[in-house]
Amino acid sequence: MEFIDLKSQYQASRDLLNARIQAVLDHGQYIMGPEVRELEEALARYTGARHCITVASGTEALLIALMALGVGRGDEVITTPFTFIATAEVIVLLGATPVFVDVDPATCNLDAAQIEAHVTPRTRAIIPVSLFGQPADMDEINAVAARHGLPVIEDGAQSFGAFYRGRRSGNLSTVGCTSFFPSKPLGCYGDGGALFTSDDDLAGAMREIRVHGQSQRYVHTRVGVGGRMDTLQCAIVLAKLPLFDWELQQRQRAAASYAARLGGQVRPVGRRTDRSSVYAQYTVVVEQREAVQRALQAAGIPTAVHYPVPVHLQPAYAALSAGADCPTARLLADKVLSLPMGPYLTDADIDRVCTVLLDAVGRDTPADALVLPA
Repeated sequence: MEFIDLKSQYQASRDLLNARIQAVLDHGQYIMGPEVRELEEALARYTGARHCITVASGTEALLIALMALGVGRGDEVITTPFTFIATAEVIVLLGATPVFVDVDPATCNLDAAQIEAHVTPRTRAIIPVSLFGQPADMDEINAVAARHGLPVIEDGAQSFGAFYRGRRSGNLSTVGCTSFFPSKPLGCYGDGGALFTSDDDLAGAMREIRVHGQSQRYVHTRVGVGGRMDTLQCAIVLAKLPLFDWELQQRQRAAASYAARLGGQVRPVGRRTDRSSVYAQYTVVVEQREAVQRALQAAGIPTAVHYPVPVHLQPAYAALSAGADCPTARLLADKVLSLPMGPYLTDADIDRVCTVLLDAVGRDTPADALVLPA
């Protein structure tokens, strides 16, 4: 069993993928070719944002967003410790300090109710992460930001395609960022990412930053990076787009099958009723995680832990986060376990995973409710 079945996904779109790749090989415009603009226009339409700027990775998207907003040395950026390291990494690379706020124990997303207490005169931005495919509490976070005149950058690396109160992830705040890493719900065959905004000035700045700060060839009006997404990778995402909504439906089917088969005995990360999840991962909360993992591994079932050590406890970040108190993130880091997930996961696969999982955890302790109110 594959943790994420990219081979079946390729077979489903093989002809279109091959044709798209061949078209790039034929025209030879490997950097900033016509597929780049075509993809940006398609993704802008999909999210409803005015602008889409494709970039070299999801990490690059976060970095460019912060650079465009002028975040630098001595500034603070509020974010979550329960995320992939890239969210905090880009803050530190710019000389700013990540300020970690604890997470909601049900959703694992940034706890909006705790943010305001961490705002200081040095705060320059807030970065919530839409973890596991479900947007964070963006309206509440945006409200805190508005009271303090702060921009919000949604780290939507795992949530492209999800809805939040009728709007798409990526179009929920000042800037939205996503990733097209191969394992993401919408992935390419290498690294890639995108920025979304409806702010014309920010879009212009981010477009310049991704090409070394150029406003025109060899005229560098700002400090930038080499952050372009390759034409070939844009072509691959374009080839995957026609099946993307169907794949999201299949992820929903797989998640519903998991929930039904687990029968309330194992608690998945909570889903709020006013938003959807694209289930970048199907993550559950278990006791004795290592023993459960071993049982699944012995049955040939792959698992992953997203994430075993909160960012504020990572060796490289400990000195920067002295005093950060995030007990919920610490607790969840010891208990979360991600199961195989994807649009090509069969009901038979899910039955097999759940049978082994339930045997491993025991059937005596009912799990918490699976769906949370808005």
